[in-house]
Amino acid sequence: MIEIERKFLVNSNVFKEKAFKKTRITQGFLNTHKDRTVRVRIKGDLGFITVKGRSSKDGLSRFEWEKEISVKEAEVLLLLCEPTIIDKIRFEVKVGQHIFEVDEFLGDNHGLLVAEVELKTEKETFDKPNWLGEEVTGDIKYYNSLLSKHPYCTWDT
Repeated sequence: MIEIERKFLVNSNVFKEKAFKKTRITQGFLNTHKDRTVRVRIKGDLGFITVKGRSSKDGLSRFEWEKEISVKEAEVLLLLCEPTIIDKIRFEVKVGQHIFEVDEFLGDNHGLLVAEVELKTEKETFDKPNWLGEEVTGDIKYYNSLLSKHPYCTWDT
């Protein structure tokens, strides 16, 4: 139940050519406390509720529990979420032995591209494709829970 992942900005759209899967995701947060977040998500034709704990100091790992729910239940729960709802398209790209999940944000976060790779251990190595940019693991402004409150369109870039 511990999620270990590294997060990167993406510097080109080359990943789209390599993606083996593309899914629309709508998600909101019932709770965005620093010690825990409770997320509701519709991913394609599936619904999920997820609880995440506080991140480790380096941002690499944290508790994560997820349960599949019906899309209808997720739609109702999304109505209870804090502002605002995150809308994005997720591309899955196999690189070496790992799968990168690249999120192309829409709406108020349009223009933001973020890639994540899940690891088995914090020290695990992985191949880095040339479309990966700066590592932002642990930078909380890139957490979806913060993007819902402080969207990319409001940043001074």
